[in-house]
Amino acid sequence: MTHARITHVAAGILLRPEGGFLLGSRPVGKPYAGYWEFPGGKLEAGETALDALKRELHEEMGIAVTAATPWLVQTFTYPHATVRLQFFRVTAWEGEPQAHEGQAFAWQTPGALNVSPILPANGPILRGLALPPALALSSAGTLGSDAWLARLDERLARGLRWLVLREPQLDPASYRELATTVLARARRHGCRVLLHGDIALAQALGADGVQLPARLAATLAKRPRGIDWLGVSAHNAAELAIAQRIGADYALIGHVRDTASHPGEPALGWDGFAALTGSGWPFPIYAIGGMSDADIATAQVHGGHGVAQLSMAWSQA
Repeated sequence: MTHARITHVAAGILLRPEGGFLLGSRPVGKPYAGYWEFPGGKLEAGETALDALKRELHEEMGIAVTAATPWLVQTFTYPHATVRLQFFRVTAWEGEPQAHEGQAFAWQTPGALNVSPILPANGPILRGLALPPALALSSAGTLGSDAWLARLDERLARGLRWLVLREPQLDPASYRELATTVLARARRHGCRVLLHGDIALAQALGADGVQLPARLAATLAKRPRGIDWLGVSAHNAAELAIAQRIGADYALIGHVRDTASHPGEPALGWDGFAALTGSGWPFPIYAIGGMSDADIATAQVHGGHGVAQLSMAWSQA
């Protein structure tokens, strides 16, 4: 059997502090001319992906990349080629983008694109850009439901936009009651709520998605129907592979630090976290386990999207 030769490409997602990102159009004479994509190009012999990214962005648009962290890896087969794209989040550069190859540039907002068509390999990446750098997990079991709901109201008023409702101590009826209450409050503020481990309940209540433990994700043949956002809690590469198989939008990996909820279990540490993220997954990965906002940058340097927080999400409210 003949396998298609894979072309390795580095692509950069130029990010402004407020979250805007840059797309460029493909110039005349290239396949898919006029389609919009993240700028970048092919690796040359002996180049690392980061070296290729810096060279390509300087050649294409005249900027010097000064801060970039690895993010996602996407493999896509076009009629003319199979490409493996290593995406980097580029957060600092010198110079202003200039069209050195006759392309156009447009700054975009996640979830509100005003250019089209998008190059197919880049489509899934746009979804990942909508995810926040810090993902909050509920803590009603620790704080008590009334106290936690009060803190939830504070966080919603201050801009919380993503929440995973994880309360394993509750029986199904109590969890449904809490989920109904939380969804009503969150919707008034435009906050997405993902239920934990209960696909049918998420579908019934119209939740924004579901977060699955790996053991439950492993029982699925494919992504559940009617679920907008799908996350998987994983601990190793095998469980990340399960998340990939069912089309998860993101994964949590931990625990990165020692936590009271995992007594006696060795922590991954940042080196262990980086070893897992560095395997090239097509979805964002969050670090979990003793994480605070101060750890977001560290997680990103080690290939993660950001951090998932349980107790720290509410102690900072």
